[in-house]
Formats: sequence, C-alpha cells, structure tokens
Amino acid sequence: MTPDLLAALALFAFVSSITPGPNNLMLMASGANFGFRRTIPHMLGVGLGFVLMVLLVGIGLVQVFDAYPLSHDLLKAVSVVYLLWLAWKIAHAAPVTPGTGGGRPMTFLQAAAFQWVNPKAWTMALTAIAAYAPGRTLAAIAVVAVVFGAINLPSVSSWTLLGQQMARWLSSRRRLVAFNWTMAVLLVASLYPVVLPG
Repeated sequence: MTPDLLAALALFAFVSSITPGPNNLMLMASGANFGFRRTIPHMLGVGLGFVLMVLLVGIGLVQVFDAYPLSHDLLKAVSVVYLLWLAWKIAHAAPVTPGTGGGRPMTFLQAAAFQWVNPKAWTMALTAIAAYAPGRTLAAIAVVAVVFGAINLPSVSSWTLLGQQMARWLSSRRRLVAFNWTMAVLLVASLYPVVLPG
C-alpha cells in the first residue's frame, strides 16, 4: 500500500470512527451511566470486534453479498429491528444508584457481537475493503484491519470520556432520563441512511 493510500485510509478510519453512530452513542450513554472504567470492556469489544469484522468481510463475506444480494437486505432488516430494541432499552434505563449494582454496561463479547448488527460498522467495513483493499489480498485486508484497530479505539474512547464528563451534570434523575431518551432518539436517527439510502 502506497503512503498516499495509507494516509487516505487513516483519514477514512478516523472520520468514520469519530463521527456519531450506534457505537459512539451507546458508549457515550454508557460513560454517563457507568463511568469510563466500567465501560472499558465495551470499548475493547467495539475496537477488536470491528477489526475481526473487517478481516472476515475482506476474506469472504463480501462475496456472499455479491452472490446473494437478498442476504444484505435481510441483514439490514435484522440490524434495524435490533437497534430499535436497543434504543428502547437506553430510553428506559433506570439510573444506577451507587452500591445497588443496578444496571450493567455492555460486556466485551456483547460489544464485539454487536458489530455484526450495526449498519454503520457494515458500511465502514464494506467501504474500507472496496476502496483500500480492492484486490482483496490478505496483506491489504490486514493493513485495513490494523489501521482501523489503531484509530478506532482512541476515537470511540473519546465518546465514553465525553459521557463520563457529563455524569456530574446528569446526577439529576430528570436530566439523566432526558439524556437517555435523547441518546435513544439519536440512535434511531442514525438509522436514517440505512432505511432511506440516498
């Protein structure tokens, strides 16, 4: 991969990783509700889960979509339903009271598995493979995965940190409920490009 192509890939990885989407909105909500430290497994699940997704999509899953376009539509439908359910869960999340153990952040495995029903993750992975590993060689796919791994984790962590910093302001139950509902609405809004593609 040429230095120019590598720089373009890094820029694409940064922009697509730092902009709002289901992962980042959920991490911000988790940071606000559970704090940075308890959200670390969620962040690692997003970062490493996406790296694995890029590798598997590059190695062969993209060929399944090419051969069976209906499978891509089915994946979109499942993703939309799952994200609507997650938005409902976020909107109705009860405030966590210290010492009660109420509520739990997403685990590493849950966050890694979530990448497979995240429409933004699918779009990022398919675009990255098509644009930056068009020959689909194992080396090119590995470079795309490593670049995303290096850039994605710090990017998503910033959303968790933002949520944690908001926690003091969200100490009021009324504000926390409003925040959780706002996050839920934004999560649903993030489905707009999937449901109504340009």
